[in-house]
Order: sequence, then C-alpha cells, then structure tokens
Amino acid sequence: MDGFFDIIKAIIYGIVEGITEWLPVSSTGHLILVEEFLPFKSVSEGFFDVFDVVIQLGAIMAVVILFWNKIWPFKKPDRDSQPGIMGFVKMDKIMLWLKIALACIPAVIVGLLFDDLFDALFYNPVCVSIALIVFGIGFIVVENWNKNRRPVVRHLDDITFKTALLIGIFQLLAAIFPGTSRSGATILGALMIGVSRTVAAEFTFFLAIPVMFGASLLKLVKNGFDFSGLEIALILIGMVVSFVVSLFIVRFLMAFIRKHNFKIFGWYRIVLGVIVLLYFGLAK
Repeated sequence: MDGFFDIIKAIIYGIVEGITEWLPVSSTGHLILVEEFLPFKSVSEGFFDVFDVVIQLGAIMAVVILFWNKIWPFKKPDRDSQPGIMGFVKMDKIMLWLKIALACIPAVIVGLLFDDLFDALFYNPVCVSIALIVFGIGFIVVENWNKNRRPVVRHLDDITFKTALLIGIFQLLAAIFPGTSRSGATILGALMIGVSRTVAAEFTFFLAIPVMFGASLLKLVKNGFDFSGLEIALILIGMVVSFVVSLFIVRFLMAFIRKHNFKIFGWYRIVLGVIVLLYFGLAK
C-alpha cells in the first residue's frame, strides 16, 4: 500500500516541479517543503536527494522541444551554404551556446567543490523560507527600479559574453541557497543589468539545459545507480509528469511576461516564506 501512495506522491512532485522549475519561485524549495508533508515511505535512505534533482530532466526536455529551433546549432546544407563544416552549422546558435557554456562555469566550479557542504548547511525549510522572502523582496525592488527604464538587451543576440558571465554569477546564489530559485536568481540578475524580461526568461531556460543535466548526473554519480524497481518507477513518473506540466507552464510564463512584470511572484514568495516560517516555528 505504501508503494501505491508513493506513486501518487511522485505524480504530485512532478506537478510541483513542472510548475515551479520555470516560475521564479524555486522548484527545489517547493519540493523540500512538499517532502516535509508527503515523504516517500517505500524508498531507501537518501533517495529523495536524488529524486528531486533528477526529475528536473523532464522539465528540461520540455524546454528543448519548445525552443528547438532557437537552440539547435546544425542545419542541412544547401546550394548557398558555405563549403566545409561551416555549411552545417548556424553560427548565431553556436555563439549562443558558447555564452551559455561561459555562464555555466561559476555554478559548475562551486557545485563540484561545495555541493555536499551547501546541502548540509542550507537544505532545510527555514533556510528555504528565508530565501523565498529575501528574493521575493528583491523582485519587487528591482521591478520598481526598472519601471521607467528601457532594457539595453532586447534580443538574444544582444547578450554579450560579459552579460552571460554576470548572469551565470547570479545563478551561483541558487546553487548555494535552496529556495532562491535558479530561474529567479538568473532572471533577477539579468533584469538588474538591463536585459528585457522576455530575453531574461529565454536565456534562463536555455541555461537550465546543461546545468540541470550536469546536476542530475552529479547526483547520480555521487549516490550511485543502485535503485529498486519502485524507485526507478518513481523517478520516471516524476520526470514524465514534470515534462507534461512544463510544456504548459513555459508557454504561460512567456505569454504572461509580455504584458506583466514579476512583482506578483515576489509577493507570492514573501507570503509563502512567512507561512512556512510560522508553521515550522509553531511546530517546534
């Protein structure tokens, strides 16, 4: 019976992941909080530490499919193509991936060196709630500051290597503090340095592809690949559900930010963070 209920929980986790991975409200933070109330019962110790990272692959695949034409760097050569390998590649896409790779470097270095330390120090509900509140305030402040300012970067091609690296440095905050939100940190940082909301969101989506694939591989390598049949099923269910939900959420977010700012997400983070702090404070 516990196994059946764990499957239901995996579906819930997948829904939460698919919604919160792309909205700047922290997927990891929400999964930590959900796990406090709906822990798995039929899994080995430490399984959730792998599960909550690996199911993000489903969400990532949704971005790959939705933005395929914007990220795929190869093309079929035709009569007008340049000779040699240049006839098979789209240079603007190659440049985009070089910028993404540069933006990933800070998170890769810190993740490899300090991942276990940060998990031990900050992977708990109190730290998550504090991060939710602090970055919620940050979104409101930055949006007010940007109210009458015209973005400098209004197209993906306008992102320079310097801008990409700065966005990657902001991403470090999410690598250190669960509850910060990887998308929240990168979008907030991008807005602060003059990137438009649409471009900030798209670059954040693309940046997630290598980051999340790398984070998932790192977790699997560190924890081993020794899963029971039920655990494999839970991971696959979580991935599939997060993939399907992400297809809708990414479209929703891109349509939303064309007409609205991110302040509503800031207020949501603050309210949720306060509720969590009060709950765990009273529970003690």
